[in-house]
Amino acid sequence: MEGDFGMMGLGGIFRFRPDPFTQILIATVLVASLLPCRGQAAIFFGWATTAAIVLLFFMHGAKLSRQAIFGGLAVWRLHLAVLSSTYILFPLLGLAIAMLPDSLVDPGIKMGMMFLCILPSTVQSSIAFTSMARGNVPAAVCSASLSNIVGIFITPLLAGVLIHSQMDVADGFLLTAIQSIAMKLLAPFIAGHLMRPWIGGFVDRHRVFLGRLDRGSILLVVYTAFSAAVIDGLWHRVSGFDLALIAGLSTALLAIVLVVTTVGARIAGLSVEDETVLVFCGSKKSLASGVPMAGALFVPAQVGLIILPVMVFHQIQLIVCAAIAQHYARRVERVTPDLEPRAAS
Repeated sequence: MEGDFGMMGLGGIFRFRPDPFTQILIATVLVASLLPCRGQAAIFFGWATTAAIVLLFFMHGAKLSRQAIFGGLAVWRLHLAVLSSTYILFPLLGLAIAMLPDSLVDPGIKMGMMFLCILPSTVQSSIAFTSMARGNVPAAVCSASLSNIVGIFITPLLAGVLIHSQMDVADGFLLTAIQSIAMKLLAPFIAGHLMRPWIGGFVDRHRVFLGRLDRGSILLVVYTAFSAAVIDGLWHRVSGFDLALIAGLSTALLAIVLVVTTVGARIAGLSVEDETVLVFCGSKKSLASGVPMAGALFVPAQVGLIILPVMVFHQIQLIVCAAIAQHYARRVERVTPDLEPRAAS
């Protein structure tokens, strides 16, 4: 899928400035905090949010090229390693966070961290960083796309099993989650992909406009979610310490996964090009998929707190992975200075 927002210039990264989309997200949260939608406006925004989520995943399906999926399938062991990092390593680390005492980490933050850990990888930024690192771009396209397709099925299942069991979510969560994902995400995604032969040309020609549409949909979901959360007392429960804790946990989470994927790639004897795919695709979590998935899985008052760790992790992964991509690029250039990044087929 497309729409993993927030790629920024390297100069901006090393000044640790939020990327433009993150700045807009923060502004949206501030607006929702000061002027949350209420009453009939909240009902309207709720319907608009559902429509935006459906449209978002319809367009994701329409954008997905079958060549992107099958182009890198020859390295299936690499894709299996990426999926293992995304859907086994991350959830295990999420369970470790869930075991921290409630006196240290608020249960709502634990729920948000767990939700972060079961999300699919990014697409756009994973491919961009792999290309920047002079890695195996076709394999990155395949891995990231496969992660998102699998995520439509496995994220709600993991949410039902892990979040339900660890966070005492209401009974019936799993069935409700599956129904919601099927209606709001899976059905539109499949419909969009089936219609690609007819609308694929239009989609490919208007990627810039559709990228803005993606951003608008995400902002709408964020505004609606934080409005409900603010009315429910979000900022009375979340302190500055909690925000710093989320940043610290997110940084530790990313660091552990980066170390494990890097060491695992070298133990497996992967080439440097394939190592970059495992490191970048296996360490990312998708804001673009996470926000609408949270909107489909949880009640509005819960969504604001749940997506807060996703938003923080999104910014941290951009800063850290850009620096790592530069390191890989210099490493490859020392060995083969004339090597060009592999182009996606």
